[in-house]
Amino acid sequence: MNGIHLIDILIVLGYLVLVIVLGKVAAKTSKDQEGFFLAGRKMGKLYQFFMNFGNSTEPQGAVTTASLVYANGASKSWLTFQTIFISPFYWFVYVWFRRVRLTTVADLFEDRFNSKWLARVYACYQIGVAVLLIAVGNLTAYSTTASLVLKPEADWTTTEKASVDGYYNLVRLEKQAATAPLTGADKTQHDTLVDLRNTHQLHRYISYLDPVWAQWAFYFVFTAVVGAYMVMGGMKGAAMNNALQGLLVVAFSVLLVPVGLHAIGGWHQLALKVSADKFQLVGQSASGQYGFWFIVAFTWASLVQILGLSANMGILGSATNEYAARFGGASGTYAKRLLIILWAFTGLIGAAMFAGRDALSEPDMLWGAMSNRLLGGAEAVPGLIGLMLAGVLAGTMGILAAKAVAISSLFVRNIYRHIWPDVPEAQAVRTARWAIVGVLVLGLGAARLLTNLEQGVKLIIDVNIPFGAAVMLIYTWRRLTPAAVWTAVALAVFMNLAVPNCNMIAPPTFPVVSQLVHAPSLTVKDANGDGVYFDAVVHTDPSDQTSPLVGTGRFNLECYILSKFGLQPVNLNKTGRDTARYFFDGIFPFVVLILVSYLTKGTDKARVDLFYGKMKTPVAGNPALDIAAMEETRENPGRFDHLKLLPGTNWEFLKWDKVDTIGFICCLATSGAIIGLFVLLLKLAAAG
Repeated sequence: MNGIHLIDILIVLGYLVLVIVLGKVAAKTSKDQEGFFLAGRKMGKLYQFFMNFGNSTEPQGAVTTASLVYANGASKSWLTFQTIFISPFYWFVYVWFRRVRLTTVADLFEDRFNSKWLARVYACYQIGVAVLLIAVGNLTAYSTTASLVLKPEADWTTTEKASVDGYYNLVRLEKQAATAPLTGADKTQHDTLVDLRNTHQLHRYISYLDPVWAQWAFYFVFTAVVGAYMVMGGMKGAAMNNALQGLLVVAFSVLLVPVGLHAIGGWHQLALKVSADKFQLVGQSASGQYGFWFIVAFTWASLVQILGLSANMGILGSATNEYAARFGGASGTYAKRLLIILWAFTGLIGAAMFAGRDALSEPDMLWGAMSNRLLGGAEAVPGLIGLMLAGVLAGTMGILAAKAVAISSLFVRNIYRHIWPDVPEAQAVRTARWAIVGVLVLGLGAARLLTNLEQGVKLIIDVNIPFGAAVMLIYTWRRLTPAAVWTAVALAVFMNLAVPNCNMIAPPTFPVVSQLVHAPSLTVKDANGDGVYFDAVVHTDPSDQTSPLVGTGRFNLECYILSKFGLQPVNLNKTGRDTARYFFDGIFPFVVLILVSYLTKGTDKARVDLFYGKMKTPVAGNPALDIAAMEETRENPGRFDHLKLLPGTNWEFLKWDKVDTIGFICCLATSGAIIGLFVLLLKLAAAG
């Protein structure tokens, strides 16, 4: 099958068997809730490194980064690389999630506000978010695998051949349009083919996994393996597998770069075969690249949403002490930042390999297409394709594992336990295992609704912002009220998610949705032909260019609202509109939270004092000592108030101690060094 050897298949099967065995081993320490959800809070720095590395180094990040850089240049790597600016902030965040001494993020709302309903709503909401995350992971694994198993032209059906022929006709017409405007039949054919491309009906390659039944078969097998080791091992199983998966992720991230450079003729060929603008890390927004203000807006939105992730408490709360959480977490996430550089250069090498007539119809296929060309074939070393595929599957399983455990803990502790508070430990763990099965099955189905990885990554940012803003203020501002959280979350969900994605949630024939996607004032295009308020605007019937226009994909409600206050979205390009969108999404929830908090009644003062007293009490490595320290805090919640940076205010920031200062400076230096390395490598590549 296009260069896939029996050894490749055996490597993948061997990996799948090994992860199940590790899950079985981990099951011995996962008999109670603390063991299953938090690995007994016994994970030291090394396990914390692998847990954070595995949780942050997802293959969809690799595949998405490479594909975006391939299509648009290095500036597009900011979709994942922006976390380099957030990493120093993590040095403090890791302590928050460990000092709070809880099991789930939902427990945070119950502990801070004495609100079980807020905890339940967060739990239900995050179960839905987890389904999306699992869907993106499934789509990543599928997209890469599908582009590795390509059908030879002799086996194409008539429909498949027409799809490929249409793709090449569009390439020809776009090349012709670059020299002179198209007219007559050529213009009509071009516009028709553009609509077909925007609705994903044109393809450069045909895969054996394209049929619907083959996609479902892939998703089912992949989900079954993830479920098997997670159901048995819980958080300990995730940690053990992440140690193995981390090595495979590094292998699959490194593999394509040296082989790809050799294939194009060496390092100096990058400058000759790739346009100079693609080597700019901070591009020009006017050209559609990610410029300075987009990076600022997206970084802030990303920071906010990260705090709302359900896996935070499970991963960081499983640490032996807060220093293990800090050191292991920081080193694990910085390891990812280095890999992003490799992913970006994979995209640049791909741009040198697949250009002109060989350009890919779907950039998401880049990773698999490069693997197929570079690692497959008659002269390839057997096993390299298998190693690549095992790495993709490993990384995807790593990110799904922690999410699945977090969701099972939310379901058991914040939904099931509220109904049956005296549930026995064995029954609670059994219920958690079934919850993992349920969320994986839902994620399996949701993968079929996503059209591309960039859409999935941006949607993940959107869905976590509402609760992320609330979590940030829970940790830092004692004036926050439960009414403000309810209001901000409801409005943000409505404005960030429900309305923008209504045409993907509800049937297109639903009256309100139909009116929205067909409204003449909203189905407009900018000078580049991109949709202003929708991801794309196409003709209802691509073969009839006189048919009505319809908006597809996400509706940019943020830009529509800002247009009422003077913004002219039609005068911006796609990147400019995304910049406005993320500034709005990242700021709006905080405005609501602060305003409503000042207008509503706060939580009982004694509860608030104890919560922030606990947040100031360092976690002792010995459980007995930690219990004793917390007893002192319960008797005197204000015993550490002299450590507040702004005494007498509602802000709960603390003065930095030696560990805070040295760690933060080291994080800043590391971030600066990695950015400098990235810029230097891009300059060297551009110079040839």
